[in-house]
Amino acid sequence: MFSKIWTKTSTKNYSEQIKCLQAALQECEAVVIGAGSGLLTAAGYTYTGERFQKYFADFAEKYGIRDMYSGGFYPFPTQEEFWGYWSRYIFINRYMDAPKPVYEKLLRLVADKDYFVITTNVDHCFQKAGFDKKRLFYMQGDYGLFQCSEPCCRKTYDNEIRIRKMLEEHKDMRVSAELIPYCPICGKPMTMNLHCDATFVQDDGWYRASQRYKEFLEQHKGLRVLFLELGVGMNTLAIIKFPFWHLANEWENAAYACINLGEAYAPEEIEAKSICINEDIGVALQKLIDRGSVQDIFLYPQSTSYKFLGIYIHNS
Repeated sequence: MFSKIWTKTSTKNYSEQIKCLQAALQECEAVVIGAGSGLLTAAGYTYTGERFQKYFADFAEKYGIRDMYSGGFYPFPTQEEFWGYWSRYIFINRYMDAPKPVYEKLLRLVADKDYFVITTNVDHCFQKAGFDKKRLFYMQGDYGLFQCSEPCCRKTYDNEIRIRKMLEEHKDMRVSAELIPYCPICGKPMTMNLHCDATFVQDDGWYRASQRYKEFLEQHKGLRVLFLELGVGMNTLAIIKFPFWHLANEWENAAYACINLGEAYAPEEIEAKSICINEDIGVALQKLIDRGSVQDIFLYPQSTSYKFLGIYIHNS
């Protein structure tokens, strides 16, 4: 569908790209936000190094685990040890506040816009930052939900009370047998609601969110829509990046923007209507906030391309 020539940067410099993105945000009638793991990293959710050592040094010493991600695949010999690891993992990555206020910055930029968020992240940070729950689609699951490991049914279960109880009674990197969650329907062990394999449960809430996302796109087709991609890497191209490219190309009045440190690019077919910013997402969002208001913005479609012209920034 697209050429293999991907434009990492445009002819515009960094400052001009920021101006263009602010212009697009100001002028657009709707924003579709696509968020990947790079947004989590910008918010301080790192899974290696200092943060891993802070919370999992004991697991690293006992089991040889070297980072949080690989720890999730460790073959713990008992359910008590398995949930000893996962209860701590879920708590710090789902129920603790984000280390940096990146999500709050993003909300500040789009709060007065007609927006929708699709994300592969499972941390719930959008909702914790104040984004409207009915404008969010967590495609890959939620650390805050249990599901049957079988699975025997299409149901998920809130886990906050159980996870906090596990942490309170955590001892020697284990939880007590009484706290191990089992499916209330079939009695099999529960697991996390994460899209790791074919056992992932898409519950009624998942389908409702999916339908709201589809309806949002249908309702805004033909309008000035900004597809704003944040931190999407190569692992989930078919979920966010490729659909965003396709819609930006097909919809005459749409534009595409990408903020991603080291991975900001677009195919040449939509280069003229794309903004690619190679920067830490938190830094770029703060730049947009600091810029102040945009005045005298003129966007006009030329064939299937957007041209960002006449941008004047008034610093607040």
